[in-house]
Amino acid sequence: MLLVIDVGNTNITLGVFDGEELIATFRLTTKQQRTSDEFGLDICGLIEHRNLSVNDIHDIIIASVVPDIMYSLTSALVKYFNRTPLEVGPGIRTGIRIATENPREIGADRIVDCVAAYQLYGGPVLVMDFGTATTYDVVTKDGAFIAGITAPGLRTAARALWGDAAKLPEVEIKKPASILARETISSMQAGLVYGCIGQTEYIIDRIIQETGYKDLITVATGGLGKLIADETKKIQYYDGMLTLQGLRLIYEKNR
Repeated sequence: MLLVIDVGNTNITLGVFDGEELIATFRLTTKQQRTSDEFGLDICGLIEHRNLSVNDIHDIIIASVVPDIMYSLTSALVKYFNRTPLEVGPGIRTGIRIATENPREIGADRIVDCVAAYQLYGGPVLVMDFGTATTYDVVTKDGAFIAGITAPGLRTAARALWGDAAKLPEVEIKKPASILARETISSMQAGLVYGCIGQTEYIIDRIIQETGYKDLITVATGGLGKLIADETKKIQYYDGMLTLQGLRLIYEKNR
C-alpha cells in the first residue's frame, strides 16, 4: 500500500492507496507543534484505527508547502515506517511542464493538483483549489502549466473580516437563503460566498478570453470547493480527493 501526504497551511491530509483505490483518508492540524515521535504515533494510530497495518505501507510520497515541519515529519516516517518518503519538488517526474517565469516558485500542492486534473480530466484545464488561498492554475492541452492566479481563501477572507472589524462576529461560512441580507450574519455570509462565486466566474471568463480556450475544462477541489462548485455552472467537476490522486499518479511515474 502507498501512503500519500499533502501538507497544507491549515491541515495535513493523508491517504492510503491499495493499488489505484483510495481506501482511507485522515487529517491532522498543520500548525500544532509535533516531535517526530508524536507525528509517528499519530499517523500510525490513525492507520491502525482503520484496521490497516503499518507494515503494509510499502512506500510514501509527500507534497508540502510548510517547510518548517518537514524535518520532524520525514524523521517520523523513516523511524516508524522504515521508509524514506519521496518528496514532490525540483527534478521529480510529473508529466506536466512548468512554463512560467520561475518554475521553482510554484507550490508542490499546485503541481500535484494540475497533474491529477490533467491526467484524469484532460486539457486544456483550469484547476481551482479552494483552501487557505484560492488558486486558479491553467494547464494547456499538451500539458504545460502556463499561468496561476492566487487570491485569499474564503476562510482567510472571513478571518480578516471579523478580525479587523470590531463589531463583526465570527460566522459559519455557508450560502445564506438570499443575497438580500437583512441582518449582520447573513450579510457577511452573502458577501463571502457570493463574492467568491462572482470572483470565480469572472476569473474563468477572463482566462477563456485571454487564452482563447473555448473548450477549457474546469475542475475544483479544496475544503470549500464544493460549496462554490454547487453554485455555478462554470465549474464542471468537483473532486475532493484531487491532490491525493495527484500524489499517487506522481508516485507511479517515479517508482
